[in-house]
Amino acid sequence: MTLLTRCPSGIKGTAVALLAVVATSWGAVARSGEFSLSSPEIKANGTISAKHVFNGFGCTGENISPALSWSEAPPQTQSFALLVHDSDAPTGGSGWWHWLVVDIPASSSQLKAGAGSADGKGLPKGARQIRSDYGSPSWGGPCPPLGNAPHRYTFTLYALPVKTLELPPDPSAALVGFMVNSQSLGKASFTALYGR
Repeated sequence: MTLLTRCPSGIKGTAVALLAVVATSWGAVARSGEFSLSSPEIKANGTISAKHVFNGFGCTGENISPALSWSEAPPQTQSFALLVHDSDAPTGGSGWWHWLVVDIPASSSQLKAGAGSADGKGLPKGARQIRSDYGSPSWGGPCPPLGNAPHRYTFTLYALPVKTLELPPDPSAALVGFMVNSQSLGKASFTALYGR
């Protein structure tokens, strides 16, 4: 700024304008490189289709996990964790965990449709599923109570600085959530809706 105060007024105005353009351009570049998560099958703020809805508890969906992809993870990332949660579930405050996948290799940039099957064969090598609130380590799709307003299902991918989380063999979703949040380098998420 000292240099600008010594410039003639015309040059000073040009310099200030040039700095504003550079700052605006830099902001656009920074925003375009943000960590992001999306699905070709579920649009942000859209409605989840029957293909992904749970099959049980009165619901008759196909219970197939959606395809997901991500980009621009923080450079220090060594693994990812994916958590899918319904904060509107009538559980007295804890919500409902629909899918938890940890130790996803940093080299991965997607999960294919159906990767959340019970056998986990569609997951990247090294990744593992944690028991959801349905009681099994696999994708459990939406199934809100009949007559409820549409619930919000939040898909969140966390970038982590470790290759594997130090977890016991059958951890609770709460423990996984604590471990993931305490080490997160950054997260990307989107929310979709489902009601019946």
